[in-house]
Amino acid sequence: MRSGNEAPERTPTQTGTDMRITPEELLNFGIFHPHAVDQYMVAMTKKSRFVHYCSAETAFHIVRSNRMRLRNAKVMNDFMEIEHGSSCLANAWDSPDGDRFRQTIDGLFEGISQEIADLLRGWVPLFGRETYISCLSEHDSDEDDLGRLSMWRAYGGPSGVAVVLNPEAFYSSSTVLGAVSSPVAYLDERGFVTQFNRVTDGIKTHQDMLKANGRQALINSLFNAFRFAVLCTKHPGFKEEREWRVIFDPRFSTEHKLVKSIELIRGVPQVVYSIPFKDYPEEGFVGAELPKLVDRIIIGPTEFPDQLREATVALLEEAGVPDADKKVVCSTIPLRQ
Repeated sequence: MRSGNEAPERTPTQTGTDMRITPEELLNFGIFHPHAVDQYMVAMTKKSRFVHYCSAETAFHIVRSNRMRLRNAKVMNDFMEIEHGSSCLANAWDSPDGDRFRQTIDGLFEGISQEIADLLRGWVPLFGRETYISCLSEHDSDEDDLGRLSMWRAYGGPSGVAVVLNPEAFYSSSTVLGAVSSPVAYLDERGFVTQFNRVTDGIKTHQDMLKANGRQALINSLFNAFRFAVLCTKHPGFKEEREWRVIFDPRFSTEHKLVKSIELIRGVPQVVYSIPFKDYPEEGFVGAELPKLVDRIIIGPTEFPDQLREATVALLEEAGVPDADKKVVCSTIPLRQ
């Protein structure tokens, strides 16, 4: 039996190599991440783009460095949100629904629920400590000119910018980067239990397949399911953000394309990992280079919108983004600072 702080063996979704999703892997994903599958399907059907609301300084760093920074959850407001996910998981585990879950998996492999419990006891407090995150939101066409008022209020500041991104790279099945994009689930404890029960039901429905896959495969799948449940659950009061998270943890992705650096952000020196805007077509990952990735940039409510727009257009032209002048708009949304 492995110790409580020892990670399970890597699964294909945790490696840095390109492994296209097989039908069995897709079924497995649906069993253990049903809410994420629902969100993926809705977003892909709508061909949703993504947007990063940030300060003008951050937007300029993204374009000029040709990278997107992922920061440690400990120095972001996301750390308290991770505690919300941990609390929801603990509540579900200790509930009668948790009893049903344990009976279900013990019916496949005797004593496996205790092994999972020991693993979670050691790992849940550690999930956020070396987790690096960048936050995006789904973006609709009717937000192309104005942006979203609640996001300007929360993240815009005195010179906010919304960087709208085309979705091709986010929907890629390639794992070459070593980072994972995942939709956020906006759940309270009751809603979390509902999703927890969906996992139990999926295991019961596909128990023959899961039993044939073996004990360790089930441990790996459940470990990943609970890790992402902790990292990607937020209070339902934030649901209008429609957030997706790009997540990287060097403990689980030893082969990756991210660049590690030490940077000073808002006066705080910190380790960051950055995703280069680069395609890897031989490994099935395209659409990430800046000229194709940037759909538009919206200049938020600010005292100097024309000057900021002019500088942003020049920066995009410098980065080789075509039709830069047509891709930068100034929001006229009224926002009281």
